[in-house]
Amino acid sequence: MGIRALIADDHELFRSGLKQLLADSLGAEEVREAETLDQAIEILTNEGAGDLVLVDLRMPGMSGAEALAALRDGFPNAKIAVVSAWEERSEILAALSAGVHGYIPKSLSSAEIAGAIQTILEGRIYVPATIGRREPGSPVASAAQPGLTDSKLTLRQKEVLNELLKGQASKEIARTLDIAEGTVKIHLAAIYRALGVRTRAEAIAKLKSQ
Repeated sequence: MGIRALIADDHELFRSGLKQLLADSLGAEEVREAETLDQAIEILTNEGAGDLVLVDLRMPGMSGAEALAALRDGFPNAKIAVVSAWEERSEILAALSAGVHGYIPKSLSSAEIAGAIQTILEGRIYVPATIGRREPGSPVASAAQPGLTDSKLTLRQKEVLNELLKGQASKEIARTLDIAEGTVKIHLAAIYRALGVRTRAEAIAKLKSQ
């Protein structure tokens, strides 16, 4: 069976090209598209993460490594990778330390991008050559992060849930926890899925009935 993927990037031409690459080179069966973090969350929540999620760090709603870690926790069964035009060492290391499965520079050729994605799908971490040799104990080495399994929430998700139960809106939760609103939305999507609900009201009602 071909892979199911999601491309989250605000550049339509790049999405189109990457979608074609996934189909032609990797036999992708279904490739969905989003141009903002909110759209990506909606797709992931309603349709499932699938096998592969490719995200751009500069699309609307993204907040860097913080949002990547939330995606990794919220959708642990998918391979999540960054595809970005930014190649600063610090940014690459921050993304990898957040638990993503790879960081793919947009400057690579089509064949190189396909190879990088194949590496990720095979269960390995793709690190671009520009990062150089990493030392043992670097952030890349600790890329695996705890995921949401058996309906258990991460510490951050529990913090978001506590604020939710206080009646706080996403913006208020973001201010209280000092995180981006987009990151709050990712955590909420994971919380709803763990509880088997689809809305804030349903989540609060279910928790208060327990």
